[in-house]
Amino acid sequence: MTLTVRQFPCLSDNYGFLVRDDASGKVACIDTPDAEAILAELAKAGWGLDLILNTHWHPDHAGGNEALKAATGCTVVGPAEVARIAAPDRVVAHGDHVMLGDTRFDVIDTGGHTLGHVTFFDAADHIAFVGDTLFALGCGRLFEGDAAQMWASLQRITDLPDDTTVYCAHEYTAANARFALSVDADPALKARADSIFAARERGEPTVPTSIALEKATNPFLRAPLLRPDIANPAEAFGAVRAAKDAFKG
Repeated sequence: MTLTVRQFPCLSDNYGFLVRDDASGKVACIDTPDAEAILAELAKAGWGLDLILNTHWHPDHAGGNEALKAATGCTVVGPAEVARIAAPDRVVAHGDHVMLGDTRFDVIDTGGHTLGHVTFFDAADHIAFVGDTLFALGCGRLFEGDAAQMWASLQRITDLPDDTTVYCAHEYTAANARFALSVDADPALKARADSIFAARERGEPTVPTSIALEKATNPFLRAPLLRPDIANPAEAFGAVRAAKDAFKG
């Protein structure tokens, strides 16, 4: 199976994603940060829109649902919390799956940023759309969940194959790198941060990333190593997350 992914910037720092199952020609967008930008990208590609796959309810992820559904007649799929914006046509939760033509997306519970946040994982192509749970060198703020919930969610993501391509929803990587360098002196992180800063100077995206790269350098995933004074891994993660929340660099 082959899945084509089109990534494009929208709003101030979001990425939009259109995905096409090449066998059937069916198309989905992952979240709806900006309906006009998504419609423009669909027109540029010459694609229709069959599905919206929402990772969570926040307006910069589900705010374009109604406009896109009105324009295209697509079906909206997401966790129950998306009803805070507008009721989805189909509610999904951990263990469910969604078909886009021949492509199967498994639904993984990745709550913490919001309580009902989900990730969509294409196991055949090793592609994950993680919304605001995991970022390149970062993770989402704990707006609704707690550190234990988010740590468990991050473990579900990092249990995916190391070569999984990870599409996160924001271009936060340079800021994440500055924080990471303040808490982790690992040479691999320094090399990655230098590459990130250079890429952003050239105006290049730092998304997607991979499971292997995040496991090796992301301070939130490395929290138990960075905070060996805290025996509980979830509490160690919570301490690193709190440090990022207070970071001014």
